[in-house]
Amino acid sequence: MTAYYDALETRDQAVREAELFSRLPGVLRSAMTAPAYAERLKGLDPASVTSRAALAGLPVLRKSELPALHKASTPFGGFVAAAPGSFARLFTSPGPIFEPEGRQADPWRGARALFAAGFRPDDVVLNTFSYHLTPGGFIFDASARALGCAVIPAGPGNTEQQFELIEAYRPVGYSGTPDFLKILLDAAASTGRDVSSIKRALVSGAAFPPSLQAEIRARGIDAYQAFGTADLGLIAFETTARDGMVVNEDLIMEIVKPGTGDPVTEGDVGEIVVTSLDPHHPWIRLALGDLTAALPGPSQCGRTNMRIRGWMGRADQTTKVKGMFVRPEQIAEIGRRHSALGRLRLVVTRQGEADAMTLKAETAITSDALREEIAGTLRAVTKLGGNVELVSPGALPNDGKVIADER
Repeated sequence: MTAYYDALETRDQAVREAELFSRLPGVLRSAMTAPAYAERLKGLDPASVTSRAALAGLPVLRKSELPALHKASTPFGGFVAAAPGSFARLFTSPGPIFEPEGRQADPWRGARALFAAGFRPDDVVLNTFSYHLTPGGFIFDASARALGCAVIPAGPGNTEQQFELIEAYRPVGYSGTPDFLKILLDAAASTGRDVSSIKRALVSGAAFPPSLQAEIRARGIDAYQAFGTADLGLIAFETTARDGMVVNEDLIMEIVKPGTGDPVTEGDVGEIVVTSLDPHHPWIRLALGDLTAALPGPSQCGRTNMRIRGWMGRADQTTKVKGMFVRPEQIAEIGRRHSALGRLRLVVTRQGEADAMTLKAETAITSDALREEIAGTLRAVTKLGGNVELVSPGALPNDGKVIADER
């Protein structure tokens, strides 16, 4: 039994980068046959985009924009050149956002995540993600079948029928939310049903705090987390090393300053941006609105791809102050106008019965003149007045928070 899904997982990172970016120009050419990408990337020479620095110069496409774009140009907002009939399945997620499933084997790139969690060919897997209109159930179903597993398409709910299936088919694996796994285990314990065949799990779609991890482990199930979306499938996953999540193959992940497309300083928390390399349905710099940070070095399990700390919250911190929206990209613009500044955080509070803002700015320069200049920029950019507090470099938390609403 091999320790890895394939040789791609342990190749030198420089080799991986070279291979991914050698494919990117062709993917960009395919993307630009779709009208929306053609407009967004107008004037671009795809052959020039062969590095992370060059990729960072392209505009980001925010997932939060997709509902309006899909409504304006159904079904895919003009970002897919292929006809809907060229795909295998067609889904919708809240928004609505319309998502197609490709016809290739493992279209959601999940087989290697299941493998890393201990799933193997011929395992029986209980899949409790929903199969109704949204892609969740099919993401894990297709991934397990690509690995060679048999899948029980259980979906969520109806624990009594689930127990009948578990006792009949004796699944060794579970895929679903960690919350529903606990519901199943609790219900089985209270009713005397036998679910002891389940020994491993790949969970996603909800928080999996250490207390719940310990409880699941104590019940004899080795559970791992995966991070994915309905647009891209499985993006990153835990391994036996339990040292963060390893980014999936065939994806280029960037971590950018919230509200911008600019890469963060190495190790800083920022927003996840993903470029996929499927020419039939490419995503070019899709900003997911989720926060994470890169971890240094390869995983101790031997997989060499980029590691991240996992999901660390939402990047969209837009808030309303005195009736006006203040956005992370506005705070980033203040930083661009003052090169002496490091991390910034706008703290919104109440003073008396009115909203109040304080911009905390890291800088090695502490002068009243700089404070006044920044206050002027804050007003010019946000159209709102606020205080400015200069703090020493490193004083603000590395948590990706740009706007802290403390009202």
